[in-house]
Amino acid sequence: MKFRLTLFFVCLFALVFPISGIVLAEEKSVSGSAVDISAVSAVLIEGSTGDIIYEKDKDKELVPASITKIMTLTLIFEALDNGKLTLETPVSVSEYAASMGGSQVFLEPNETQTVDTMIKCISIASANDAAVAMAEKIAGSEEAFVKKMNEKAVALGMKHTQFKNCTGLDDNIESGHFSSAYDVALMSRELITKHPEISNYSTVWMDTIIHKTKKGESEFGLTNTNKLVRFYDGITGLKTG
Repeated sequence: MKFRLTLFFVCLFALVFPISGIVLAEEKSVSGSAVDISAVSAVLIEGSTGDIIYEKDKDKELVPASITKIMTLTLIFEALDNGKLTLETPVSVSEYAASMGGSQVFLEPNETQTVDTMIKCISIASANDAAVAMAEKIAGSEEAFVKKMNEKAVALGMKHTQFKNCTGLDDNIESGHFSSAYDVALMSRELITKHPEISNYSTVWMDTIIHKTKKGESEFGLTNTNKLVRFYDGITGLKTG
């Protein structure tokens, strides 16, 4: 398990920022001179303890893009744990949620999907529309949900993170939406250790959902944005940017 968690974090930051070589480590620390990483920022932590094994500019504030959804998913699973939601709870899609651009599954206004399907859409297809629909379901509005995201970031000790939305869509440093390699590691560790069932979604390469609207039912295919899930044996996730 320790090896898999360590490998996960290496692969995570290979996706956050380009890395010229992948480093695998279990117990030994890695000095900066021992590896050649071209990424602007990187961190490798031991999954069970959180100990830092390697870091390069780990606190540099950068744009997280869709990796933002790791926090969105964390709050969704917390809502499941505290009984506010079940996997079968219906979620109605607002016009605002349906209007999201970027990565999406083309949910329509007033369409209803289960929490399970929404998690699938967020984890596999990085769906912005599903993320916003879930934010509204949990907190009433995306704005209120983002407040919860920032509160959770503080609780986790994420000192170089501020969220402005629940998707990472159109984020930039100037807008005040940013995170760091180490902070991403902190929230990723929180998600996979407290909610290991996320791997039931993040390891899926391809799946389908059924759109149910006034026009009838139609099948929609999902393909994981994390291509390593298909090509690299043992990968368990977690999220691309």
